[in-house]
Amino acid sequence: MDDPTASPTPRRIEAAYPDPLWIQVLHWINEQVEQHRLGPGDRLPPERQLAQDLGVSRVTLRKALNHLVDEGKIKPAQGRGWYVEGWQASSEEWPNRLESFSETAARLGLEGSSAVLRADTEPASLDLSESLGIPPGLPIFHLERVRMLGGIPIAIDSSQIPLREAPTLPSYDFTTASLFQALTDCGVELARTESTIEALGADAYVSTHLGIAVGDPILVMKQIALDGSDRRVFTSVITYAGQRYRLRTSFVR
Repeated sequence: MDDPTASPTPRRIEAAYPDPLWIQVLHWINEQVEQHRLGPGDRLPPERQLAQDLGVSRVTLRKALNHLVDEGKIKPAQGRGWYVEGWQASSEEWPNRLESFSETAARLGLEGSSAVLRADTEPASLDLSESLGIPPGLPIFHLERVRMLGGIPIAIDSSQIPLREAPTLPSYDFTTASLFQALTDCGVELARTESTIEALGADAYVSTHLGIAVGDPILVMKQIALDGSDRRVFTSVITYAGQRYRLRTSFVR
């Protein structure tokens, strides 16, 4: 491997990005492995130099490095710096898999929480019954929450679930409970979602709950969740604050 200290100057970490600074440092180190600038046994640049190049404090840098040590990806050598352990580069920056908000927060090392705006039951409308493939009038559990990471509002999540799929849903406290886990508790195993995403401007309702200005960019994701037999389990609309959310994916030819 080439000497990592001779690699191009690291990009400056941006405080305005939605990810915490130490998470951005993790991303940068991961990119060095992905792009084969670092490999097993290679030494990272000295702490002082790396913190200066990235534009972060050594406390922030240390938090990222210690997290990687806990994961077994790097190891410290007393007086000699930090070395890449047996870390195999992944072909994807993020796994393209269905995960709950709680799982995403845990993966990022952040504290996820929710403010419940609505949690009640009413008969299915004609439009909703068509989307879910159920008869009109069946009881539907409506769950709407503001989803937060580290206390910062990220999205408004509105879901509609036929109560026959999970009759105990109204008994959960969804300020902390995971909808995916609640469905699993009821024997419902999700397999995939069909999703569409569009960019819009925030209206007054979104502005109030996400703490952004009317007209600010938002991403609206509409989903239908299905189980392994392609039965429709629930529908949802997730509205993300545009400046606090980035979608990463990969395309294969």
